[in-house]
Amino acid sequence: MSDILKSNVPEGPLAEKWVNYRGTMPLVAPNNKRNIEIIVVGTGLAGASAAATLGELGYKVKCFTFHDSPRRAHSIAAQGGINAAKNYQNDGDSVYRLFYDTIKGGDYRSREANVHRLAEVSRDIIDQCAAQGVPFAREYGGLLANRSFGGVQVSRTFYARGQTGQQLLIGAYSALSRQISRGSVKMYNRHEMLDLVKIDGKARGIVTRNLLNGKIESHAGHCVVLATGGYGNVFYLSTNAMNSNVSAAWRAHKKGVFFANPCYTQIHPTCIPVSGEYQSKLTLMSESLRNDGRVWVPKKKEDCKKDPTTIPEEDRDYYLERIYPAFGNLVPRDVASRAAKYVTDEGRGVGATGLAVYLDFASAIERYGKSEANSKGMNNATPAQITEMGEAVVKAKYGNLFHMYEKIVDENPYKTPMKIFPAVHYTMGGVWVDYNLQTTVPGCFALGEANFSDHGANRLGASALMQGLADGYFVIPYTIGTFLANEIRTPQISSDSPEFKAAEAEVKARIKGVLDVNGNQSVESFHRRLGRIMWDYCGMSRNAEGLTKARQMIRELRAEFQSDVFVPGSNDEYNPELEKALRVADFLELGELMICDALDRNESCGGHYREEYNENGEALRRDDDYMYVAAWEYTQDNADWNLHKEELDYENIEVKTRSYK
Repeated sequence: MSDILKSNVPEGPLAEKWVNYRGTMPLVAPNNKRNIEIIVVGTGLAGASAAATLGELGYKVKCFTFHDSPRRAHSIAAQGGINAAKNYQNDGDSVYRLFYDTIKGGDYRSREANVHRLAEVSRDIIDQCAAQGVPFAREYGGLLANRSFGGVQVSRTFYARGQTGQQLLIGAYSALSRQISRGSVKMYNRHEMLDLVKIDGKARGIVTRNLLNGKIESHAGHCVVLATGGYGNVFYLSTNAMNSNVSAAWRAHKKGVFFANPCYTQIHPTCIPVSGEYQSKLTLMSESLRNDGRVWVPKKKEDCKKDPTTIPEEDRDYYLERIYPAFGNLVPRDVASRAAKYVTDEGRGVGATGLAVYLDFASAIERYGKSEANSKGMNNATPAQITEMGEAVVKAKYGNLFHMYEKIVDENPYKTPMKIFPAVHYTMGGVWVDYNLQTTVPGCFALGEANFSDHGANRLGASALMQGLADGYFVIPYTIGTFLANEIRTPQISSDSPEFKAAEAEVKARIKGVLDVNGNQSVESFHRRLGRIMWDYCGMSRNAEGLTKARQMIRELRAEFQSDVFVPGSNDEYNPELEKALRVADFLELGELMICDALDRNESCGGHYREEYNENGEALRRDDDYMYVAAWEYTQDNADWNLHKEELDYENIEVKTRSYK
């Protein structure tokens, strides 16, 4: 363990750590909370839930989003569900099993204590959200329904059709709105964080840009909470909203916050394939579809251009069911994505580009149709009747997803198999945090996808919403007290201090520098080129030669950006091109760090697949040398980063080769 990295995991048995810690950690008395100001950046599930809960506790909260409303946060795009160890299906689930599945799914590269805490509080999240009125799907008898997701053999995923993220965010937004109306939370819409301000080594505020008029503002507080999501848009084409970026976390990184495991990015296996050179975003098809959809490609290359409905069963390769019989179509995302790459590399991909596989619901429609016919006593139901009834069941489960697919692709997925292919979706890496969710800068905390803490090298489906709400509702309201209990004598922080003025000057100089280039190439063109480099050399698979080449390419691209980018307009106005330029400048730096991390990790694990380290096509970990969190420290000359290692010790589970066969 690095002398700098202190995980601050409490002593005691794993199952008792969190309960005992909550009962003994420092507290801030109610009469002191109202004198303490907390800044929360981001209003997705993690940020909105944290701001609402901290406001409810009595703290004075300032909450920031670059959207016109907190409800526009990218959490709204999550579709499939949220995990919780409720065991409503009575199928053997438990807190320990959720903990174990998450550790295994992350390929044994996450911190044991944080993951067990996540599994514990998962049960409280469902009660909280149901009480808020989140319309979870229900069984016939009225109990909350569950379905399965990849990498598990139980049904623990709660869902609201294909709109789970939207419904959960509305719940968190309702809680946040209540605190705004009470005055305990002050909301700053259309403000983007451009720097973190430290005073005497502690995070004491942020510098923002008002996106409507360009005004640079300072906001002070006793501590700062970052809940700003992941950095998947460094690849350009991803399932993330186009405005999703890394800038808040990256600005904090350049002020001393370590960045952990940046090479761990998740490729989601069920996305609508790329359709053209000038596409700007990809659309996710929920992993929940793999509950009933069967993934296949033709066995023969010559069949790949045929109408899939004309290809007989014996000429189809249901490759996930063939290779991984124990889990079938519900293997984890990294495994399913690599398998899709293998079959398309063999020349058996489908669609116009050959970079797609089929997700077929014909079997599910027939199965559900027969069940419906049987329940209605229709012993002689015709094939057409069975199909009609089966499609109705599938529509009730996945209708909005099927509708979305048909609108985008112009094909009816009830009649023709969906075409899907892997795409960048989620980032497991992020800001390094300890057990309290505090970064390496005292007073700066990070929640949700912005931190690295819970998913290791691969995230299991339906766990992002779980982590975001766990951090916001049930972890940070306790752990933030470990810092603030020592700040009750600290008077209100002034934004007129020299540190804020210096940060403002730095931000203004950075903005002026970008505007003054006045080159010939658009910001978008640089972002596209960066994304192509990242996907080609640091995407689904990587190797040392490609990564070394990519690092040099990114450095050259960054130099070209700094000398030839064109940003129209000025700072003193609504200027989305300027917003984008500042974000892409940060992506250009982050991209190099991702390459460095991928080069340094000479093993394959989870979403990080080094071609040199495989065993029959499966990831080959090197536990003796790489069972650690890589936490990177920014150096001022940006010539390189300093690597710090947090060793991972597994005392409660057996570490073994991850197998889903």
